[in-house]
Amino acid sequence: MGKINKALEVGKTMEAAGIKHNSKTYSMLISGFVQLNDCANAFAIFEDMIKDGLKPDAVLYNIIINAFCKMGNMDRALCIVDKMSKERHRPSSRTFTPIVHGFAKVGDMTRALEVVDMMRRAGCIPTVETFNVLILGVVQSKQMEKTVDIINEMSMASIAPNERTYTTIMQGYASFGETAKAFEYFTKIKHEGLKLDVFSYEALLKACCKSGRMQSALAVTKEMSAQKIPRNTFIYNILIDGWARRGDVWEAADLMQQMKQDGVLPDIHTYTSFINACSKSGDMQRATKMLEEMEAAGVKPNVKTYTTLIHGWARALLPEKALECFQEMKDAGLKPDKAVYHCLMTSLLSRASVNEHIYSGILSICNEMIKLGLTVDMGTAVHWSKCLRRVERTGGKLTEALQRTFPSTWSSYGTHDRVSHNLAQGSEKDELNDTGDKYDDCYDTSTDDSDNDDYRHWFDSNET
Repeated sequence: MGKINKALEVGKTMEAAGIKHNSKTYSMLISGFVQLNDCANAFAIFEDMIKDGLKPDAVLYNIIINAFCKMGNMDRALCIVDKMSKERHRPSSRTFTPIVHGFAKVGDMTRALEVVDMMRRAGCIPTVETFNVLILGVVQSKQMEKTVDIINEMSMASIAPNERTYTTIMQGYASFGETAKAFEYFTKIKHEGLKLDVFSYEALLKACCKSGRMQSALAVTKEMSAQKIPRNTFIYNILIDGWARRGDVWEAADLMQQMKQDGVLPDIHTYTSFINACSKSGDMQRATKMLEEMEAAGVKPNVKTYTTLIHGWARALLPEKALECFQEMKDAGLKPDKAVYHCLMTSLLSRASVNEHIYSGILSICNEMIKLGLTVDMGTAVHWSKCLRRVERTGGKLTEALQRTFPSTWSSYGTHDRVSHNLAQGSEKDELNDTGDKYDDCYDTSTDDSDNDDYRHWFDSNET
């Protein structure tokens, strides 16, 4: 963001000196905002350019098409393609590739392939990169079965997959912990004489760690060392997260020490994964110490970090601490999400007895959920209802508030007696036994919010 602000300052200096922007300077500013996903400012500058009487060239049109696709508006992007043709600008593969990716990402393979055909009619020959973004799209939309169809399309077009093709597929299977499939495509890279890089090993390690096959993960790291591929922060994060899922704080601590020895700096995901390992093993004192260490290193905790701590305090049956942690999160200016409210509420309601402090905490969280319009699923509602009967046997203010977070079908679900009967039959979710485990996948602490961030950066760099 600092660079774009500097560019804007230079632009104002130009205007003050009576120097007008040209097409190139406008394009640079628009491209900068698109890369920052700030499409509103990008379009505003584009409109200023049009008002100044300047006509966009093919490069700028490609940037605008990319912006529309980032917003999920591929139809508008196609309109820009038509406009380009009318103004005698010849579309290129860079024109069509983000549109192909956009349709594939939302699972509309029919439209994506139609755009590929449109490329051919416009005289643009689809390349391996075109099909790679098709694969990236279906991976991001978690439709792994469609990757086989795309590989077949490539074969029919006499286009050979490259290492990025297979690595992207591996990344998709890794997100599901499908180790066998990840190894299958890893082997394809080897057998087809393609280059194995750190991204290939990252995908394979993630599959191993997500499925709990830590011995396989260790074998992969040994092969990396033999191939002289150094471990980066992402590799360490995946390994620490793998041991964290097993609650093995000692292995996670060894990896933290190795990071320091290798001169690899831990990031927010590293610290959060280690805190998760501490929480799983019940060592909340160590988790708290790690929180202090990361803050001292200038790394600010995020929602995932606090959620992991809240899970830990809930697991340790110390809901008061979980409540304190929740308040610290809000005091830090972070916005709790549904998973945080769910974990915290389950922890507080599951206490054998509820004192006045906990009661007011439950009621406050309830009111926040109502204000935010958050509701829970039926299984959670049933579990909370059972816990609630220990707090307010005949109903009351808390019962009334809590039921407003239940599904709309709750009123027709049945009486408390029916709820109790269903619980006795085993319909209750086993949430008290392990409050944190159900969040391991939605709070994968080894990576950022997207499983495919590395590949999305590659895509952006090729399109703008």
